Amino acid sequence: MAERTDVVFVDGVRTPFGRAGEKGMYWNTRADDLVVKAMIGLLERNPGLPGDRVDDVAIAATTQTGDQGLTLGRTAALLAGLPKSVPGFAIDRMCAGAMTAVTTMGSAIGFGAYDVAIAGGVEHMGRHPMGFGADPNPRFLAEKLVSEDALVMGATAERIHDRFPQYTRERSDRYALRSQQKLAAAYEAGKIQPDLIPVAIRSDNGWGLATRDEAPRPDTTLEGLAGLKTPFRPHGRITAGNASGLNDGATACLLASGRAAKELGLSVKMKMVGFAFAGVEPEVMGLGPVPSTEKALRKTGLTIDDIGLFDLNEAFAVQVISFLDHFGIDDDDPRVNEYGGSIAVGHPLASSGVRLMTQLARQFEDHPEVRYGMTAMCIGLGQGGTVIWENPNYDKKAK
Repeated sequence: MAERTDVVFVDGVRTPFGRAGEKGMYWNTRADDLVVKAMIGLLERNPGLPGDRVDDVAIAATTQTGDQGLTLGRTAALLAGLPKSVPGFAIDRMCAGAMTAVTTMGSAIGFGAYDVAIAGGVEHMGRHPMGFGADPNPRFLAEKLVSEDALVMGATAERIHDRFPQYTRERSDRYALRSQQKLAAAYEAGKIQPDLIPVAIRSDNGWGLATRDEAPRPDTTLEGLAGLKTPFRPHGRITAGNASGLNDGATACLLASGRAAKELGLSVKMKMVGFAFAGVEPEVMGLGPVPSTEKALRKTGLTIDDIGLFDLNEAFAVQVISFLDHFGIDDDDPRVNEYGGSIAVGHPLASSGVRLMTQLARQFEDHPEVRYGMTAMCIGLGQGGTVIWENPNYDKKAK
């Protein structure tokens, strides 16, 4: 019987994230081409890995149709030039698709069934809006299993504001402003660019190259945020400024057993410690990371005080604020989203989980005093996901 083995995060990359829609830079780019480009970039960065050593490829997408359908993991593997002997599959857990691809592949490695795997995600929200073509079972509303607006993510965020009046719009706006500022500072310091894979793009003006994220607004001000409309309800608190936008983009990462990484000479950027998913009321889906984190901490025997870096997905500012308040963490805590988050960089749903991990791995290099880090996110239909990682650069003396 195979023994449990270490699971390591070897490397992670992503395409620059674009704005969804006709004016976005990826409007004329296929969804599958985005993730294939990320995978090719990942493989080129790790030339010591023979293609036939990849045991499986898991690629996530929320709306699996058209050029974002057809068992993406397998089709992307073939298009990326991996041997035909390498299998693959598609996966869907809405916003946590790529995160679930990682935990699924990591579980297979930990069990001893796989040595090396690729996990990632893609979302072309311009071509495939969330839920497009879906047919929710009428029982959900007829039997009042969920609220009518439970699938409207902005409405679920407004409900968190309702439930916790101390989470004011001003507080959300301040958090959003800091996200923009931190991403701009990370770009200025060269922390984002090394993990971006350029993508050839086509527009009415001809061919170009996408090398930077399209969504950031580094010139954001509190005054500007305060003047934005609240599209989900009159006099609401959720705006385009304190929420992530609609985006296109793809991510891919390489996972391996510690033994295989050593054999193949692959880098070890993080070690997986544990993970958990949990459910909450769909109407307040943004609260999901709270129980998933409590569950992950319980299963790993750690406490929130053991976590030295957090990369939290910013679907909405209020969602992150609810997490921070629950665990007694200040909005300005330097451990949280050091490079900014989805409010600034964008959130192409199923791809975002690996972006969090790639950024955390980069931060681990700069923080040898930190032993454990966390990636966490809320998930549509009322779920949360959390993965805890260990820093291979940890040095007790660095504290």
